[in-house]
Amino acid sequence: MAKKVILGMSGGVDSSVCAYLLQEQGYDVEGLFMRNWDSMLNNDFLGNEDISNDICPQEQDYLDAQAVAKQLNIKLHRIDFVKEYWDNVFQYLIDEYKKGRTPNPDIFCNKYIKFKAFADYAFEKLNADYIAMGHYAKTKDGFLYKAKDNSKDQSYFLAQLSNSQLEKTLFPLADYEKTEVREIAKKLNLAVASKKDSTGICFIGERRFTQFLENYIPAKPGEIIDIHTKKVVGKHRGAMYYTIGQRKGLNLGGYEKPYFVVGHNLEKKVIYVTNEDHKEYLLSNKLIGINWNPLANEYNKDNLSAKFRYRQADIKCQIRLLENNQIEVIYQDTEAVTPGQEVVIYEDNKVIGAAIIDQIFYNGIKKDYL
Repeated sequence: MAKKVILGMSGGVDSSVCAYLLQEQGYDVEGLFMRNWDSMLNNDFLGNEDISNDICPQEQDYLDAQAVAKQLNIKLHRIDFVKEYWDNVFQYLIDEYKKGRTPNPDIFCNKYIKFKAFADYAFEKLNADYIAMGHYAKTKDGFLYKAKDNSKDQSYFLAQLSNSQLEKTLFPLADYEKTEVREIAKKLNLAVASKKDSTGICFIGERRFTQFLENYIPAKPGEIIDIHTKKVVGKHRGAMYYTIGQRKGLNLGGYEKPYFVVGHNLEKKVIYVTNEDHKEYLLSNKLIGINWNPLANEYNKDNLSAKFRYRQADIKCQIRLLENNQIEVIYQDTEAVTPGQEVVIYEDNKVIGAAIIDQIFYNGIKKDYL
């Protein structure tokens, strides 16, 4: 009897092609569409250009998923995780921004929604043997690896999962390039073959981000200060809205060289900036991570690399496990390593583990202005 797979179908080309590939591999495939955000219920008005549309992007995604499911003759279920998403993902995002940190909602979305709430429903209510997702990543024996298409690899976003979660998950796109996926969709004449990839916040979509945050964090205007000269160079709407390394949206015109954010002080309502002449304020070479999530306990400690953000090139590193589930990571000088983001440790293509970046150091000195 064929093993039953419940596939997360988002209405996009990746998950749609996954449905076909799983069928070709002999699985009994059913789709499950998740609705995780309600703009009206969640007060999502500022920064939301889609609020007045006749049909919201999320409902269009569902219609697209329905069209593909009909083409491939598979059953499509639908489930709402609006409360779960708010409680486990979005509330965390807001709390972190209020602290002046920059969280990554995609990581918590995977940990608590796609591979927890979704998985629980699939296994307990739909009698799944496996779940499957359209991520570009690879699993083997409960371990996580990078996908073939390095430019699309999403292992970074999956590194807070557990080995037990990974053991029950299939990633059909592990050995496919994105161009191949598009070609398959076009050959099958799938309804979403030419649909653009989704962007923006996980399950929320594109937003004018500063305005979007104002829905949930009141503006607290203050001064923008050049950290090197100590001079006031401008005004801002709220220090918590800006991220380390940010160059756009500062409204600092008329200066010889453009400024970028290097830190802030929420109590004083100050953003610190500098220009390219003083990039040392943006550099770090050591961090302390919290909530270390080990995925492999055996590895070559001399062959490790780290990613501090998605799409970043791997950076050689050394790690030391500390007490209380913390980790020390030492690396070459790197710009804009940001508290609240994730550090993911690799041995070649294998994910060793991940942690939330908590403290940043440069040449032994803690960067308190972050």
